[in-house]
Amino acid sequence: MSQPSMPRPSPSLALWLVFGLLSLAWGSSFLFIKIGVEEGLGPLTLVSFRLWIAIAFLGVVMVATGGRLPRRDGALRKLTVLGMINVAIPFTLITWGELWISSALASILNGLVPLLVIVLAALLLKDEPITTNRLVGLLIGFGGAVLLLLPSLGSEPGRVDPAMAFLGELAVVGAVVAYAASVIFIRRAISGQPLVEDPVHGPRSATPAEIALPQCVAATAVTSSLALALERPAAGLPIPLPPSLPAWVAVAWLGIVGSGLAYLLFFRLIGAWGATRTSLVTYVMPVVGIALGVVVLGERLDIAEILGAALVIGGLVLANSSMGQRRLFGRGPGPAAAAASER
Repeated sequence: MSQPSMPRPSPSLALWLVFGLLSLAWGSSFLFIKIGVEEGLGPLTLVSFRLWIAIAFLGVVMVATGGRLPRRDGALRKLTVLGMINVAIPFTLITWGELWISSALASILNGLVPLLVIVLAALLLKDEPITTNRLVGLLIGFGGAVLLLLPSLGSEPGRVDPAMAFLGELAVVGAVVAYAASVIFIRRAISGQPLVEDPVHGPRSATPAEIALPQCVAATAVTSSLALALERPAAGLPIPLPPSLPAWVAVAWLGIVGSGLAYLLFFRLIGAWGATRTSLVTYVMPVVGIALGVVVLGERLDIAEILGAALVIGGLVLANSSMGQRRLFGRGPGPAAAAASER
């Protein structure tokens, strides 16, 4: 007599689980970046250690899953470009920016990604028009992110001069532009493209690990070279090692969780949900930051933070709801048709 099988989670529920894990992985990254730079690591050095650890993690995943290096139709060239705009440029800009601004401010500026993605997707993609619910949901969510972090944007003890703080903010905004462009590039040039020559099944699209590893290798080649040239100490090792246990914990977390695992989740999600919906993960990052502060540091929530969290979640729900899907701008099928095709 056969045993009854355990119920399996629905594809939709599984994707929401991926979304939650990705929010936790990236939402905690700003904290660990701040720890790393405050412990004395240079921005390029921190990014390089982060990426070397990510490469080791992704290499293990590739071997365990029998992955293959994408080589068809200029795949390595595409993944090199992706490594620059999705990894090397934004990682370096955000890490340098956090030398001069708080991790809270860096994360709120990162919340601009969905606003840029929704516009770029409508201009450049065929199936992600701007609709009423998406636009209103994104604006509500961004307002919630601002409200969440508003108490952290005042004066900071020991803050550098305003000119450097402004440059730090501009650096994070530059990272936001790179991230938004990378989301569109993935949809146009990577997702669903037959980039891997499989000896058994023939040409097929690349798995998340097959995308993430080459892009990290390309990014590491650039950041490590720049670290050797610009942050090399006067004597001793070519690149300084993390000077303390907190610094090692920071780069290990950023490499394994904030990069390796996060990219596996991200490429899985963007292939199923699309550019605009996946970019909503940046609205949950401030919620993660607040939760970490309460649990780890014993911080207390005030009314503004509770209301901000409610707005973030409400905006996320609205942007993904079936209400108000009247197209405002964009080409191709509306979100209802796109949602149907994803099931």
